[in-house]
Amino acid sequence: MSSDEQRRRELGVFLRARREQVERDAYGLPPAGRGRTVGLRREEVSYLSGVSVTWYTWLEQGRDIHPSRQVLDAIAHSLRLTVAEHDYVLGLSGFAPAQATSGPAVEAAPAHVQRLLDALEEHPAYALAPDWGIAGWNRAYEDLYPRVAETPDAERNLLWLIFTDPGVRALVDDWELTSRRFLAEFRAEAGPRLADPRYRDLVARLRGASPEFRDGWAGHDVLGFQSRERVFHHPAAGRLVFEHHQLRPSDQPGIQLVVYTAADAGTRERFRAARGEL
Repeated sequence: MSSDEQRRRELGVFLRARREQVERDAYGLPPAGRGRTVGLRREEVSYLSGVSVTWYTWLEQGRDIHPSRQVLDAIAHSLRLTVAEHDYVLGLSGFAPAQATSGPAVEAAPAHVQRLLDALEEHPAYALAPDWGIAGWNRAYEDLYPRVAETPDAERNLLWLIFTDPGVRALVDDWELTSRRFLAEFRAEAGPRLADPRYRDLVARLRGASPEFRDGWAGHDVLGFQSRERVFHHPAAGRLVFEHHQLRPSDQPGIQLVVYTAADAGTRERFRAARGEL
């Protein structure tokens, strides 16, 4: 399947998933057949968006049609998509700045990026490649998650570890919510690249290894990154609360740096003590 075919297919499946998940009463519509209160009919979306039913059906089917941005904006408005979801639709259709669909794999963070990670010292930080491979980290992150250094290169991928490593599941607070959010963020970034063998193979492996990933992937959730609090249950330091931030070096736009800063003095002191700094 070509890259264009993959994007059209993803767009169609995504629109269908969103159409089937909206609440009918939010539109002032009565229940559909068998008292169904969730999901719009294709006819209803086409009417709300001002497009023909046939054309909208072709769009969901991934046909080789070329919707205008105005039409995609109308559909996004009709489905009440979030900003991240709207951007995702535009990116799949070629209207929003999208990440490259191919390119060399990033196996390790460039030296200057690694030096930046090291300079953060007490703040756990790591670098993610475009496919979410962990390309670099500092000592503080290794103290937070020791297995990062022991994990084979082929498995040192944040999404893979979130869904397959029992140690991560025990470390992360509210794993179900956190894992679904990570998956939605990954999908938002990876959508235009899903035809790339690296992404296709990663998704296939995860679908085979994790029922939770398989169910979440089928949901087609899309979210943009938001700085937020993250809670960890560290075996030595106990409960740690960090603020979670994302940075992107201007000369390495394909790499994102994730930095955790202590959200309170207790976290800072407990983590320092666990690292042998007190």
